[in-house]
Order: sequence, then C-alpha cells, then structure tokens
Amino acid sequence: MAFKDKDIQCSDCGTTFTFSAEDQEFFRSKGYTNEPKRCPSCRQARKTERYGSGGQGYGSRRQMFPATCTECGKETEVPFEPRGDKPVYCIDCYRKVNPSR
Repeated sequence: MAFKDKDIQCSDCGTTFTFSAEDQEFFRSKGYTNEPKRCPSCRQARKTERYGSGGQGYGSRRQMFPATCTECGKETEVPFEPRGDKPVYCIDCYRKVNPSR
C-alpha cells in the first residue's frame, strides 16, 4: 500500500504536523493501528513527563544506601535501605550466593 503524507492537528498544542509516508510505514511495521495524536514535540514532552529524562527511561538514578557486606565485610552500596534483619552482600558475594542471577 502506498502511503501519502498527512497533515494532523496535535491534540495537545493544536499545531498542524505532518504524518509522513515514511512514519506511516514505520507505524504499520510495528503493528500500530492508530495515527499519532500529538506532534513530535508534544510526544517527546509527554515521554519525558512520564518517564523522566534520566537516560534509563524510568526517571532519575536510583537512591543507593551504604551497607557492609555480611560475607566479606567490604563497604558497599545497595538499592534498598538495609534493615538489619537480613544479610546484605556486595556484588561479588551476592553472585557467589546467588549464581543463577
């Protein structure tokens, strides 16, 4: 099927943007059935608003907490606040204790 450029009005800012034939082909190859409702600028702004711009796609970098490895005693950082009732491992000891991960 031959696609032709289409002009669409953005649902957020109201400007008219072109939904190019190339973009239409891409949408079809991805299985998308709906046309875009937002212009590229508003789409990017919405993505940034929803997911942040931290490079990982999901907001800012995780907060890390200082801890001492239960196994070797090395100082390390973990992505959760240690409570003291469970062992905490550095990355090397964690891999030894949980080789499947």
